[in-house]
Amino acid sequence: MTETEFLADLAARGYGEAQVKSYPPHTDGPLHTHDVAVRLLVLDGAFTLAEPDRSTTYHPGEVCELAAGARHAEQAGADGATILLAKR
Repeated sequence: MTETEFLADLAARGYGEAQVKSYPPHTDGPLHTHDVAVRLLVLDGAFTLAEPDRSTTYHPGEVCELAAGARHAEQAGADGATILLAKR
């Protein structure tokens, strides 16, 4: 998905303003939750969402949605990762 398509999709789904977030190489964050849903597009690098029962890695152009309250950890590969995300 392109960034333009992603931004249009966010608006259609009722998400707020998008923001860019960068992760340094080999990021391995703690397990946590958010009180809002998050939808993201990977812009650069490899971004992994590690949930208690599975781990999924996303690459540039791939989109992921995380439900409010979902336990997860955010991880980045050897080159780090940059994502575009929005909350609702």
